[in-house]
Amino acid sequence: MPNQKILYVTTEMFPYQEDTNMGSLVHKMALKMHASGNDVRVFMPRFGQISERKFQLHEVIRLSGMNIIINDLDQPLIIKVASLPGERLQVYFIDNEEYFKRKQYYFDDDGKPFADNNERAVFFARGVIETIKKLNWVPDVIHLNGWMSALIPIYLKTYYKDDTYFNDTKIVLSVYNEDDIELNSNTKEILAFDNIFDLESLNNPSFLGFVNDSMQYVDVIVKGNEFLEDKLEEAYGKADAEKSDYLNADSIATVY
Repeated sequence: MPNQKILYVTTEMFPYQEDTNMGSLVHKMALKMHASGNDVRVFMPRFGQISERKFQLHEVIRLSGMNIIINDLDQPLIIKVASLPGERLQVYFIDNEEYFKRKQYYFDDDGKPFADNNERAVFFARGVIETIKKLNWVPDVIHLNGWMSALIPIYLKTYYKDDTYFNDTKIVLSVYNEDDIELNSNTKEILAFDNIFDLESLNNPSFLGFVNDSMQYVDVIVKGNEFLEDKLEEAYGKADAEKSDYLNADSIATVY
């Protein structure tokens, strides 16, 4: 089904991250849909391990410059873009010196989760939404991959509920067996600042807690692994959204 506008939001994508199931699958899905005549774009965090020189990232001045308020603090949003190596497919990177410059993904050198992983996820989710609006590009489908992206449907249906920009957009969530890392106890306070309260995970916030909550806010849920861990499988079974078992890149178009 060509001529659709498809947005992939992901925390991992080959070749920016290598040897991960999610990164490989998102790469293949984006290329397949792009080759099929769709208008495809990808958004992901600009983690410090992603080399700007190697992948030829450059800042998009017209998209950068806005501030996103996280827990009453202004954080500048920087947007960088690159073409997927060897392809005419644009990848947009959400960047911020405070949240994404560090070389590690989610843990410090002592193996402890970063205290601001929750703020980073909120910044990423809101950064994607605000940048899409600034692009004046309305996706037909938003396909979410990875725990950070799981906050996007929650924000769209709560914080942005009176904004009609994404009214005709359908949201697909792929669920993967990611590490269930605890989030700082101030997560409840941070989301309350944006008037988000009614999430089951807020009493014991974690990466997969956000994913479980997001299943209640999307149109379609797809298994990103053939077999999900128990916590995810339970939430998947309870969700009211349309559901699909694991699909490879060649089959994903049936969902769209």
